[in-house]
Amino acid sequence: MACGGVSMHIATESNYRTTVQAKRSIGHAFNTAFKAGTVMGFAVVSVALLGIHHCNVVLVALITLYKELMGLNNTSASADYYKHLFETISGYGLGGSTVALFARVGGGIFTKAADVGADLVGKIEKDLPEDSPRNPATIADNVGDNVGDIAGMGADLFGSFA
Repeated sequence: MACGGVSMHIATESNYRTTVQAKRSIGHAFNTAFKAGTVMGFAVVSVALLGIHHCNVVLVALITLYKELMGLNNTSASADYYKHLFETISGYGLGGSTVALFARVGGGIFTKAADVGADLVGKIEKDLPEDSPRNPATIADNVGDNVGDIAGMGADLFGSFA
């Protein structure tokens, strides 16, 4: 969730920067938007690399914590011992998948909001064709697509990682 929050913030803040760079050249605008879009990938991969070495430690800590919270001991002869414990651990993974689902949906909403704004300004107010380079909102629309892709693809990365 931290990776997504930081990445979405950076991508949103890059809207203004991309628009300003578009006044210089389309290459500068592309570079700005592209760099903002790479933050999510680098953030998730960095967290994954940090977590790989500690994955077993975290899993053992979770199992130990859940055993204590559920009042289970190692001498339990009941088959339900492992069933309840590992259903709880599975719920932890399901929570990560739920976060990924909402990030995917939220990214799509952000993308659509930017697209509608660009269409309203360009088509209705100024009678410009869709994605006209004379419409500054087109840049915001493209960066909005970038933010949506950050949330969506980041959610996929996170879901695979989790």
